[in-house]
Amino acid sequence: MLDNYSAYQTNQVQRQVPPQFINFICRTGHPISDRGAMESPFNADVLKGKVALVTGGGSGIGFEISTQFGRHGAAVAIMGRRRQVLDSAVAALRSEGIRAIGLEGDVRKKEDAARVLEETFKHFGKLDILVNGAAGNFLASPEDLSPNAFRTVIEIDSVGTYTMCHEALKYLKKGGQGKGPAKGGLILNISATLHYTASWYQIHVSAAKAAVDSITRSLALEWGTDYDIRVNGIAPGPIGDTPGMRKLAPEEMQNKYNEHTRPLYKLGERWDIAMAAIYLASEAGKYVNGTTLVVDGGLWLSHPRHVSKEEVKKLSRVVETKVRKSPVGIPTSKL
Repeated sequence: MLDNYSAYQTNQVQRQVPPQFINFICRTGHPISDRGAMESPFNADVLKGKVALVTGGGSGIGFEISTQFGRHGAAVAIMGRRRQVLDSAVAALRSEGIRAIGLEGDVRKKEDAARVLEETFKHFGKLDILVNGAAGNFLASPEDLSPNAFRTVIEIDSVGTYTMCHEALKYLKKGGQGKGPAKGGLILNISATLHYTASWYQIHVSAAKAAVDSITRSLALEWGTDYDIRVNGIAPGPIGDTPGMRKLAPEEMQNKYNEHTRPLYKLGERWDIAMAAIYLASEAGKYVNGTTLVVDGGLWLSHPRHVSKEEVKKLSRVVETKVRKSPVGIPTSKL
């Protein structure tokens, strides 16, 4: 049974599980931002004066959002579990002149969430945007997935998202700490499209992301009405230039997508997700609330949508082999 986990880092959590159907979706090495030479469609100061906290902001999509927010005028706090990853990310952000800090914490722990939010507020004087990007994923068939493993993913993705939202309310609501009386802030939840139909070996993540989407809609109604807080989501498709995708049997997975899916016939980039985030965080998105924006090139609409179950099994074995050969080793911290 898939029951024993080891945390690798905040937004993509590497888990120690028995080798059957294992898939580490994690980030390693120094984060590099996407599309450094590609011109943004937004004005460089579109987020000027804003302060954002990005959970899982030290790598992958979270780091790209942090970088692009900073390039467009925002100050950025990133939250993660591994100090080395945070320090590397903050150094990269500051090298571009971005005001940035890195704060250690676990999104599932109320005390960590409260502390990180308080430190962000004390450092920057306010909070305008919360991006909930901390998450984790791996391949597992339902018969090989223990209830404890299922619960762990729910706690990271769903409970972690709600915990951060709950603790951020006093900073984001209109008239709250650091906020004027007329306008509240923004919550942006990173979701997925797995639960729109169903996906092989993803029952745990599908359930977790369905809950995230429900949180997005419910808080948009409740807090949009009472506190002028907009709550939206982004559901990325397969993003081909992330360390996680490269770790997930990169050539094999991309070949299968090319064979079976994508009306636009290309994988997405972190830059695509970050641009969607800027739109929702800026005044351009001021009338958007309770919406999860799908950024997947139309993948979830395509038929057939899925790689076959047999191919997923093969991919899981390829990932197992890659993990066994990986020099990263098994972290000592346990979830």
